[in-house]
Amino acid sequence: MGDALQHLDAEISDCFACPRLVAWREEVAAVKRAAFRDQTYWGRPVPGFGVADARIGILGLAPAAHGGNRTGRIFTGDRSGDVLFAAMHRAGLANQPTSVSADDGLQIKDTRIFAAVRCAPPDNKPAPDERDRCAPFLHRELALIRPTLRVVIALGAFAWAAWWPAMREVWGVRPPSPRPAFGHGALWTGDGVPALLGCYHVSQQNTFTGRLTPAMLDDVFARARALAAA
Repeated sequence: MGDALQHLDAEISDCFACPRLVAWREEVAAVKRAAFRDQTYWGRPVPGFGVADARIGILGLAPAAHGGNRTGRIFTGDRSGDVLFAAMHRAGLANQPTSVSADDGLQIKDTRIFAAVRCAPPDNKPAPDERDRCAPFLHRELALIRPTLRVVIALGAFAWAAWWPAMREVWGVRPPSPRPAFGHGALWTGDGVPALLGCYHVSQQNTFTGRLTPAMLDDVFARARALAAA
């Protein structure tokens, strides 16, 4: 399974399917942010990160322009990742609380992190056709970790919405109608499929304003670990 994930990761990293996203990720990588002007940006799609036998999945929206698009690893090198990995460390799912580069020694336990869209989008807003074009990568990644996956944490409403077609494609289960609304702490469970747990996205907009606090994240990870162990 590990080899299959590595093959998928390599395929994701070499995707040029969405012209707008390709142009944007490469422009960001060339222009750079002043603080990172001496660094070489990844500037490509960002694959998933974590173990092949994950019991917990973390589903985000897309890489950050100066985070994953710079470092080549999801949620690495930006403030959203700082918040996420600190919470994972407190939960016993990461060996260190920070992540600044793809070679910084970070290891995560029982978990795999991936995004609904694999390229950094302008204004953090993928277009519907870009979301749909990228969906097969998510579906294939979920299929590979399906044997052990027990719960998926959806970071934000975009990730929550991306789960339902993935569930239908990978598990062959028809989504509920009407589909459950996203909310922080919202939980949906179904027979034979991973539980879905909603969490506000770890964006600066949410964490700087107090909409998402460390205690709220700790609660989400405690619930996820309990669901994964059930």
